[in-house]
Amino acid sequence: MSGDCGCEAAKTNLEEYLRNEVCKTDAADIRAHLETCPSCQGEADLSRTLTEVIQRACKESAPQDLRDQVLERLRSIQASHS
Repeated sequence: MSGDCGCEAAKTNLEEYLRNEVCKTDAADIRAHLETCPSCQGEADLSRTLTEVIQRACKESAPQDLRDQVLERLRSIQASHS
């Protein structure tokens, strides 16, 4: 990317940028673009919010009785295929 980072480049690499998966040069270019582009900043904010919500949801666990029912069903399926 290096150098001029427009909206298309920023949006194409936004998810990788938010996960710190782009090189430092590209990250600096995207960060500079986000500071001056309200549209891309809004998209970045939305992506961050969605990621946080999904991460919180993934930390929740099913009620114990549901987990027991699922495990019992899996064992039953495995036993019938053995």
